Amino acid sequence: MPLIIFVFALLALFAIELMEPVQIWVIQPFTAAIAKVSAVVSQTFDSTVHAQGIVLSNIETGAAVSIQPGCNGVEAMIVLVAAILATPAGWKHQLIGIGLGFLAIQIVNVIRIVSLFYLLQWNPVWFEWAHLYLWQALIMLDGLIVYLLWVRMLPMIGDEPSSMAGDSP
Repeated sequence: MPLIIFVFALLALFAIELMEPVQIWVIQPFTAAIAKVSAVVSQTFDSTVHAQGIVLSNIETGAAVSIQPGCNGVEAMIVLVAAILATPAGWKHQLIGIGLGFLAIQIVNVIRIVSLFYLLQWNPVWFEWAHLYLWQALIMLDGLIVYLLWVRMLPMIGDEPSSMAGDSP
């Protein structure tokens, strides 16, 4: 049953993410916010970096990266949410897992974006390799680690009967 819930949740969440209104009103503004956060982080040591929409750029050199779908951490978050929803746990525990997972994935994703931004300026060949292989794997690994840590923190069955039984009294 958990596998069926996982697959259904995964398909449903990806279908929702791909809907045009969701892309326009949620995903694009969220991606622009990630670009802004990445610029703020970069500005702590490089005042020439700024964000405009989904583009992170250096105003002196003109170097820029555009944060496209698949690079905003949403897909990794969808996989994590589907896994958490498929795990027998109370909704309070699931919400905690989703919240902590969101933070962990986005922290790593901002590090990813900033590192790729500078790597592109230093060596475009290494940028391509890190972007397509290294960081894709690390973001998914981050989601897996968050999931495994969350599962370890769940109360054992019988320790918290109301939570494990769907949070009903």
